[in-house]
Amino acid sequence: MEELRELRVLVLRSNKFGGNMSLPSRTKFPFPRLQVLDASHNDYLGSLPQRYFINFRAMIEPIEIENDEFLRNVEMRLSLKGQDQLITRLLDTFTTIDLSSNRLTGTIPPSMGNLKILKYLNLSHNNLTGHIPSSLGNMSELESLDLSTNKLDGDIPSELTRLTFLAKLNLSMNNLVGQIPRSKQFSTFENDSYMGNLGLCGLPLTRKCNEGDGKSMQTAKEEVEYEFIDGFGWRCVVMGYGSGFVVGIGIGYMIIRSGRPICFKFGVIPVGT
Repeated sequence: MEELRELRVLVLRSNKFGGNMSLPSRTKFPFPRLQVLDASHNDYLGSLPQRYFINFRAMIEPIEIENDEFLRNVEMRLSLKGQDQLITRLLDTFTTIDLSSNRLTGTIPPSMGNLKILKYLNLSHNNLTGHIPSSLGNMSELESLDLSTNKLDGDIPSELTRLTFLAKLNLSMNNLVGQIPRSKQFSTFENDSYMGNLGLCGLPLTRKCNEGDGKSMQTAKEEVEYEFIDGFGWRCVVMGYGSGFVVGIGIGYMIIRSGRPICFKFGVIPVGT
């Protein structure tokens, strides 16, 4: 299919397709006019296909589309901004990549930032690792970015705040840390964009950041409380038990030696005597 140079829509979603998309190929310029790639909900594995991202010319620069019958009557159902939508017309500005719900591994290649006119990107529900590339801030037309439910770590790049058309962001269920950027579009996103990242802090989360290293003040407070319970607290308990034991031994010894109840010794008269 890589040799189909006029192919613009490739929808393979919700099948049982497997294999590795990143294997070498003899096709020099695969899919040069592809605008829609949806291979979600399959069983693909391996790393993300970087050789595609550097050759998707229709996602890098605008390509004029002829006004033919197919483009006026195309019908496809895609997941856009988290919702299934029926698309009945392919505009020359419509571009999307959805590789979600597979078994893809490895890092997100910086070359993906070359897709400057890509509008929708969904890589969620895979096993992607490493940092979010700062080059994604070059995707100036991006309207939706979903990287949720992976194993991404590190900070959220401040370069992503350059995505002024970004209306939907989902970075939840990863291992991201540090302070959340709050300028431009990022000031509009709510908690659900970041949930499940225990190392993140700052608005819109309730977990505040320290000024120095972005470490959560709440986390620091929890550590102090833990140290109190694990340190000073158990020492007090041990000292209390130890003191009580010594006092008890002393009182017992005095009772045995005097041969009478300790209550008399201290001037206490028991009720009923």
